[in-house]
Amino acid sequence: MVFPVYSQSTVFTAQDTLRGSITPERAWWDLNYYHLDIEVNPEQKFISGSNTIRYEVLNENQVIQIDLQSPLNITKVTQDGDELVYNSIGNAHWVTLLKPQKIGEFNELIVYYSGTPKEAVNAPWDGGFSWSTDENGNPFVATSCQGLGASVWWPNKDHMYDEADSMAISVTVPKDLMNVSNGRLKKIEEHANSATYHWFVANPINNYGVNVNIGDYVHFGEVYQGEKGPLDMDYYVLRGNKQKAEEQFRQAGMMMEAFEHWFGPYPFYEDGFKLVEVPYLGMEHQSSVTYGNKYQNGYLGTDLSGSGWGLKFDFIIIHESGHEWFANNITDKDIADMWIHESFTAYSENLYLDYYYGPEASSAYVIGTRSRIRNDRPIIGIYGVNHEGSGDMYYKGANMLHTLRQLLEDDEKWRQILRGLNKEFYHQTVTTEQIENYLSAQTNIDLSAFFNQYLRTTQIPVLEFSLQNNVIKYRYTNIVKDFDMPVRILANNQERWLFPNSEWKTENLDTSETTGVLVDENFYIQVKNLSE
Repeated sequence: MVFPVYSQSTVFTAQDTLRGSITPERAWWDLNYYHLDIEVNPEQKFISGSNTIRYEVLNENQVIQIDLQSPLNITKVTQDGDELVYNSIGNAHWVTLLKPQKIGEFNELIVYYSGTPKEAVNAPWDGGFSWSTDENGNPFVATSCQGLGASVWWPNKDHMYDEADSMAISVTVPKDLMNVSNGRLKKIEEHANSATYHWFVANPINNYGVNVNIGDYVHFGEVYQGEKGPLDMDYYVLRGNKQKAEEQFRQAGMMMEAFEHWFGPYPFYEDGFKLVEVPYLGMEHQSSVTYGNKYQNGYLGTDLSGSGWGLKFDFIIIHESGHEWFANNITDKDIADMWIHESFTAYSENLYLDYYYGPEASSAYVIGTRSRIRNDRPIIGIYGVNHEGSGDMYYKGANMLHTLRQLLEDDEKWRQILRGLNKEFYHQTVTTEQIENYLSAQTNIDLSAFFNQYLRTTQIPVLEFSLQNNVIKYRYTNIVKDFDMPVRILANNQERWLFPNSEWKTENLDTSETTGVLVDENFYIQVKNLSE
């Protein structure tokens, strides 16, 4: 998701727990497949239809939790043709199943629903449907729902830990409009006054990554020769914007080249890659990345880093597409660990610059984004209650990863670690612990204190030092237990390493003259020169 403004909340309700925890009514079944089949009426801002949910029985149970948020209403639930009774508490609906649920069996449930869904006031941050019109007065409609949850517009198992292995999406829209969703377009059914667009997603998909985009679209595309062979890259934009898009979207192929270099093969070759214009800023919907950056570089024309390098690329194309690797390929099990999505993807912005403009541009950009770090609360949120951590997961997280890169002997090792992440956790939901353990193992560095410092506190390490007669005295303050990250300095125009911890250390700089000490800015720490 694009850089947000978060509010702080420490009060959690029963609904937060029902939304954010793996309840007993969720735990006993494993998602296999969805078929979302809906009709969207833009004029009335109304949707209706059904979702078929196929699942494998892991443990015997007769009650299943389905999530759907008000003001949408479930009209009925069926299994094998039998209508079922359900009990609702807020947005959680417990359906009592009639037939025995036997371990190892695959069963299907069909949830029928309708209503006027929540309208997004400031998408993509608040979630829901965006009902807009294009310059010709045609309906221009899109969904976004990260954080709030996919159940804001369709019934599903609304928790990050479990993904459908594949999904069909059928959307009926007025005849003069087009719907673009995830995966590949399989067929279009024409009706008297409408058309149904049938899309199919062959890969596992997180539920907030599912989307509906409706408009007077025109299509163009290209075939990218990628690491796994030919990749279809398709672009859907409003009719009047095709010429601008043909120019601006050249960056999509550049993005794919850079990110396949750093992260490994695009994770969804079977589903292709799409950029789809929407009436809001943009979002990382899987294989259907949405775009609303007004065909300009930067973040709506602004360089978020203040370095100048942020105007060398279209922020939405690069950032949201980076999420295909970190968010859609590697997905957090609990939204408290959303840093896995956002820190790596914010970091991908400067890796893109690194690929095309070199390490100095990359460093200048990521260092420049530090002005946006607030250190208001930890990057990791609270588990089990659908609670995100601080918005610092973006640029504090990116600077944390940039700092980690400095600790390795060469950039090729770092590149192989990033590629290895996407191979090791391919199409998986993961925890922070898994990512931490992998990075510690691959770097051969115990990163426990490193991650405790940057992810779990708001403290920024302070390197204190004094310099006298070619002797440097130094230590870290404002650190967690066992934090001892090495740091690179320039002393007398020579590069060397210091190995600080919480205790004072002293070293001789081994030179006849002292011209001063500069601490490498690529390390996200604060520096206090006690000699001054």
